[in-house]
Amino acid sequence: MIVLIASTLGGGDDGGGNGGGSAPAGQAKHAEDHKPVPKAYEVQSGDTLTSIAHATGVPVAEILRLNPGVDPQILISGEELKLR
Repeated sequence: MIVLIASTLGGGDDGGGNGGGSAPAGQAKHAEDHKPVPKAYEVQSGDTLTSIAHATGVPVAEILRLNPGVDPQILISGEELKLR
């Protein structure tokens, strides 16, 4: 079964290479790579560093480096985090 799952995952990637599936994913990824990164982000209720990283394109490690006083387990709504 595990081999079948691995084959399915690999096949999904290869199957996407047929043109139709891979092109939109590649375009979306390409567009995300070129989003301008804002200087700061205001924490919203329910945010996590991972969700902020995903939304802004800034890695969690970079957010932590730029905001050394931030406790990643306790983000405060309204708190401003530096992103660059």
